[in-house]
Amino acid sequence: MKKYLAEFIGTFILVFCGTGVVIVNQQYSGVVSHVGVCLVWGAVVSSVIFIFGDVSGAHVNPAVTVAFWIARRFELKEVPTYILSQVAGGIAASATLHFLFPENKLLGGTYPAGSEMQSFIMEFLVTFFLMLLIMQVSTGSKEKGMFAAIAIGSLVMLTALFAGPVSGDSMNPIRSLAPAIVSGHLEHQWIYLTSTFAGAAFAILIWHVMNDDTVAL
Repeated sequence: MKKYLAEFIGTFILVFCGTGVVIVNQQYSGVVSHVGVCLVWGAVVSSVIFIFGDVSGAHVNPAVTVAFWIARRFELKEVPTYILSQVAGGIAASATLHFLFPENKLLGGTYPAGSEMQSFIMEFLVTFFLMLLIMQVSTGSKEKGMFAAIAIGSLVMLTALFAGPVSGDSMNPIRSLAPAIVSGHLEHQWIYLTSTFAGAAFAILIWHVMNDDTVAL
């Protein structure tokens, strides 16, 4: 139960702070700025990993959980409960934000600025980058583990700077789905429900090839 609670709270914090800063930036005339939003995303990801990394691994992302299972680093029996915990945490966070900012229509959700294919490819690639990094820093020396939170948070901040204006830089299906469900704006969500899982799974394939390991399929 500790692991599932950690995934619930971790995903709540991620979605509440991450989409919350988007809402605040919209509501208060851009006071945070695009760069500020990116900094918050990087910081909250690092913080969640620091807090919950030793408890549940701090997946807080269904695509990461499934990718770890594909890589044979995670048991299949744990996958459904992890994902349910993440979904519940994300929806609870978006519901809280809806209560706080009832006039906000999209609740910090992610939607394509251009074509759907443009956003699909962007989300596929940034999730691929993220999962490659996670695979690398989640193995090896203790020193690597100590800096995993900083490395992952930095990548999230970096990709948010350029991918955010294009696709929202989701990299996490529940980060997109939770505000979409609560706000009632489910349009274009297929992009984030497919590209993130595909990008994370492809990262596992490439990681195994790069490390001369047996591909876990």
